[in-house]
Amino acid sequence: MTELLTLARDAGFEETTPLQAAQLVFRPEVRDMCRADRCSSYGKSWCCPPACPSLEEMTRRMWDYGQGVLVETVGTMADDFDYEAMMEAEARHKERFRQLTQALYHRYGRENVLPMGAGTCRRCARCTYPDAPCRFPEEQVVSMEPTACWSVRCVRTAARSTTTGPAP
Repeated sequence: MTELLTLARDAGFEETTPLQAAQLVFRPEVRDMCRADRCSSYGKSWCCPPACPSLEEMTRRMWDYGQGVLVETVGTMADDFDYEAMMEAEARHKERFRQLTQALYHRYGRENVLPMGAGTCRRCARCTYPDAPCRFPEEQVVSMEPTACWSVRCVRTAARSTTTGPAP
């Protein structure tokens, strides 16, 4: 676990927290939000439903890994509606996450790493789904939400702050 945390810090993340599979909370209602297209990505990305692995498959895979690391990028906003600062922090986070994922693949092998992020993949301006295969399958990051893994609950369980404030 120490090695995972070190690699995450080396990638530039301000906060890193160990995560055990037992801390994960799976709620079918979270997957239902995907089906309701609340984020406008359902049926439009290889990393979101219905293209991503089934809820059962992803749950099994996550339990198989046993442990992981939560990472956080901290940004400074002028106010609660500083969209530019939010997008800049998101871009930094995604680049750091890409670097961390590549380091983990190199160290442990791609088949032994399951990168998961918040929100849909934004690698391409327009995803090829469903017309053609993913252009960058080696960079795919499955969103936590379609797995029914309640990301906010995971963060709170790990006793870290979220984008909306400190964990209870």
